[in-house]
Amino acid sequence: MGIPLLKGTEIDRLRLAGQAAAGTLAHIASRLTAGISTADIDAWVREDTARRGGTPSQLGYKGFPATVCTSRNQVVCHGIPRPDERLAPGDIVNVDVTTCLNGFHGDTSATFFIGEVSPEARHVVDVARRCREAGIAVVRHGAKLGDIGAAIQELAHAEGCSVVEEFGGHGIGRSMHGPPHVPHVGRKGTGITLRSGMVLTVEPMVNLGRPEIRLLPDGWTVVTADGSLSAQFEHTVLVTREGCEVLTPVCPPVV
Repeated sequence: MGIPLLKGTEIDRLRLAGQAAAGTLAHIASRLTAGISTADIDAWVREDTARRGGTPSQLGYKGFPATVCTSRNQVVCHGIPRPDERLAPGDIVNVDVTTCLNGFHGDTSATFFIGEVSPEARHVVDVARRCREAGIAVVRHGAKLGDIGAAIQELAHAEGCSVVEEFGGHGIGRSMHGPPHVPHVGRKGTGITLRSGMVLTVEPMVNLGRPEIRLLPDGWTVVTADGSLSAQFEHTVLVTREGCEVLTPVCPPVV
């Protein structure tokens, strides 16, 4: 597959990119409130990324028209920010930030509550966050790629939720997206063997209802087929001999 094994100054630069992306996400989290538009989020990401010396990796990637993905309620991923889409009390919204800094990329996301939300919304967000942590917990040198998806799928199903199968994590480093593809469903003990120096994202998309999805006519926005809520959390992680290192550690808690 040609999966890069990073070391030395490459990892140092990757840490800085991850910290920049996580810092921007924390900045956005502090400004989220009912009444703002998702286009406001896009503008803030653009400004804060530049302030940190980086560029938004997503802007123009395969034609994507924005600096950030904003995925609200039933949107699974790749929501395009719009001036006419305003956050309302009770919404949940995922903000997905990727920053390029000194030639390396850091990728992170979190799902946030806007005001008071329903018990169902709180549940799917909590499960998605725990699924990310369950996936990260099995990452280490010598583990199998399928161990990640197995851990995520087991937890989600135990909590009455489902995991989107069509999208997963990915390798990251000098390129925003590279091998390996990281499935968030699967069987333990299958897939490639993880090796120290690999860098990948763990970013399960968890649905309150069924796992099926559909693509909207804009060619980007993915929604749940049954209209149920969806939530996602993401970290960039470095595989190490001892386990793994989270390279986007400043992701803020959901409050």
